[in-house]
Amino acid sequence: MPVVFTSCSKCDKEFARDSDWVEENKRLGYKIYCSLECMRGCKDVETKTLTCERVDCNNIFLRSSKEISPHNYCSRSCSAIVNNTKFPKHKRAVLKYCLLCGKACHAGKMFCSPACKNKNQTTSKYELVDQIKTFYRKHKRLPLKAEFRNYSSVRRAFGTWNKAIVVAGFKPNPVMFANKHIALDGHKCDSLAERIIDDWLFRRKIAHQRGVPYPGRLGLKTDFLVGDYWVEFFGLSGELRRYDQLKKKKLALIKRRGLKLIEIYPKHLFPKGKLEEVLGKYL
Repeated sequence: MPVVFTSCSKCDKEFARDSDWVEENKRLGYKIYCSLECMRGCKDVETKTLTCERVDCNNIFLRSSKEISPHNYCSRSCSAIVNNTKFPKHKRAVLKYCLLCGKACHAGKMFCSPACKNKNQTTSKYELVDQIKTFYRKHKRLPLKAEFRNYSSVRRAFGTWNKAIVVAGFKPNPVMFANKHIALDGHKCDSLAERIIDDWLFRRKIAHQRGVPYPGRLGLKTDFLVGDYWVEFFGLSGELRRYDQLKKKKLALIKRRGLKLIEIYPKHLFPKGKLEEVLGKYL
């Protein structure tokens, strides 16, 4: 391999190197050095003394020549102060004050912090029990978790919903579907929610059946059969493993048989009824 002479990029000393190596470095734009000392010396970064451009600062600092930009500041805080002055952010208007401590809070907020919000929601056990009793006197039934406004306070005060019901002097529902409800047309329903659905159909004179077996030999029954539609109320979906397994079997059977299904969930009944939106477009 031929050898050629080339000069060091640091000290200009001429030295011999393989011609292919020299040509390769020139083609790639690399600098050529005669020794490791020259390479290390050339890599020493040149620094310059600068003055912070922030008017109220004017600190003197060192910066490498490679890091010098059109505008230089001694710290990130100085840079942020200047940039925020030049390009101010849109601030949310303070329209309210915290209902608990009186501090200013942003638009759409009633409390200045989660701590104030939690303190405001703290209700005594006596008040919670009184709210349950008041609801019972007004509606002639116990409130459901989904429609009780202070349910989270009940959990914090009593530990469980059923304990609060017992303290209020009522008997909770200990087992799934333990308490039955009779609809206006005489149908026996497994829950209050199913009775509400049954009564909704009865008042609109929509013919319906209860507990009709699904096709096949799995022994599964639908909540309601209205014409060609199989109506299911999945009230405990996501709460009980056994219930979710039953739901999974029903959905698989419905898909396999190509049946028409209408699914109803607690959100369609409480706190505001939306059965007209769910059932009205089909029935």
